Amino acid sequence: QVHLVESGGGLVQPGGSLRLSCAASGSISSFNVMGWHRQAPGKERELVAFISSGGDRDYGNFAKGRFTISRDNGENTMYLQMNSLKPEDTAVYYCFGSVSSVTYWGKGTLVTVSS
Repeated sequence: QVHLVESGGGLVQPGGSLRLSCAASGSISSFNVMGWHRQAPGKERELVAFISSGGDRDYGNFAKGRFTISRDNGENTMYLQMNSLKPEDTAVYYCFGSVSSVTYWGKGTLVTVSS
């Protein structure tokens, strides 16, 4: 069983930055795709960003130009650098990793953007 654990969430002011981490219990090289979803209260879950094993990256439209996804295979950790944060970025952020048809999820970390 693969476990993913997010960290780095918290309270930040508008315009500020946060770096989220997703640590895996095993090698992240095994994942075809890793990434992040988020869900704000009363709203549907949406894709934030993903990175494939081949290095392809993509982002939700709201994240383009502000967020950067990366990974450190040696540390078995994936990161999401979030800059220029807005109040509407407030949500629980979940990391995921997919292997074939199986997707593993972390339990989430809360990001609150507020003055």
